[in-house]
Amino acid sequence: MLTILGFVMIATFLVLIMTKKMSPIAALVLIPALFCVAVGDGARLGDYVIEGVGNLAPTAAMLMFAIVYFGVMIDVGLFDPVVRGILKFCQADPMRIVVGTAVLAAIVSLDGDGSTTFMITVSAMYPLYKRLKMSLVVMTGVAATANGVMNTLPWGGPTARAATALKLDASEIFVPMIPALAMGLLAVFVLAYVLGIRERKRLGTLTLDEALAREPEPETVSAAAGGTGGKDRLHKGTAASVSASGTGSGSAGAGAGAGSVTVTDRDDDEFQGLDPDRSTLRPKLYWFNAGLTAALLTAMIMELLPIPVLFLLGAALALTVNFPHMPDQRARIAAHADNVLNVSGMVFAAAVFTGVLTGTGMVEHMADWVVGAVPEAMGPHMALVTGLLSLPLTYFMSNDGFYFGVLPVLAEAGAAHGVSPLEIARASLAGQALHMSSPLVPAVYVLVGMAKVEFGDHTRFTVKWAVLTSLVVLAAGVVFGIM
Repeated sequence: MLTILGFVMIATFLVLIMTKKMSPIAALVLIPALFCVAVGDGARLGDYVIEGVGNLAPTAAMLMFAIVYFGVMIDVGLFDPVVRGILKFCQADPMRIVVGTAVLAAIVSLDGDGSTTFMITVSAMYPLYKRLKMSLVVMTGVAATANGVMNTLPWGGPTARAATALKLDASEIFVPMIPALAMGLLAVFVLAYVLGIRERKRLGTLTLDEALAREPEPETVSAAAGGTGGKDRLHKGTAASVSASGTGSGSAGAGAGAGSVTVTDRDDDEFQGLDPDRSTLRPKLYWFNAGLTAALLTAMIMELLPIPVLFLLGAALALTVNFPHMPDQRARIAAHADNVLNVSGMVFAAAVFTGVLTGTGMVEHMADWVVGAVPEAMGPHMALVTGLLSLPLTYFMSNDGFYFGVLPVLAEAGAAHGVSPLEIARASLAGQALHMSSPLVPAVYVLVGMAKVEFGDHTRFTVKWAVLTSLVVLAAGVVFGIM
């Protein structure tokens, strides 16, 4: 009976959030609460939730302060020189432009917000693609796949969800996965190079002057825009200015709001990145911010302190040094409050779902059923099975549904065959390169909307390359003995 109720609870949760009848946070709280009462264990619901909240508090803290930290770094201009450098590197060579797209998307993905990544990447690269008449699905496909690999960062969402669902430390999942994820990112760069060579053969290579001589018609691009708010403007040569505005959409999968991107002619003489006149820039503190970020990431990899403590200290230091006046600090925190609330709210709401699933014994009964369905010969390879299943499941499900609904069952099934939950958790990250092009990911609509690409065209082009990248990550994890 518990087996059936467990699967029905998960199915109900998935249907409600996939059909958008309920928000993930509401579904994570209300559905398990109802099923806890249905199995006759309603009196212990409070115990399950309190225990879950205690287990998940470090993960919520890590996500909250990581979002604030990287949001501040974007505000103060840490990534602006990177954007300008990539644009200058690209010149008018299609191969360089595609590779530059992959590099830029990967770097900006450090903030853990897919919407922000796509807004900055498309704003920077769209004028180049339009001017050279390059394929826009190449841009969207490369950007989405690069972001998918980088989305596995502990503050990006999937790793935190896996840690939350299995009650593990996010750093124990992520740090050993770095070699496999590096291979996945390398695969994206190789893919970008190959696609760029193909575009170069199709279009040829122009000089920069020839490229600038191609004046596109002014146009307005409809988009479902989302991100951390504000306006990010890019100016490219005499070519174009792309501005995007929208409402917040965090890594937890909050809905994106409507917006527009306007491309107009300009007479600037050189490449520029994000709006060089925004009031939050701190050019005199650039090297301090770069050093702080490098030190923070190094300390995280070396596990000098728990990740939540590192980002708490980093966010406090970044705010204090860059914005010493209290009104400015409050403004920066408010600018990123939507993302923080969405992510932390999701984590604490998950305490109800995972607490009920575990406390009532549903997950054990469901795992027993899964163990019986898996051929005995495949039992010791449950990590590989999990990795393969993560491709279709994270594409047709939201990350919330997969990590909170399915992963605990796979972990229990693996444990019955001697496979540790850490291996299962690491394997579950393999499908993220494909997940970022899922129709269930709001950020992908920001990407295709700003790039004026039909979602179906993006899907047909991207899926095969994203699957290949995910398989590279999975294979590297097996070869390196990570899973």
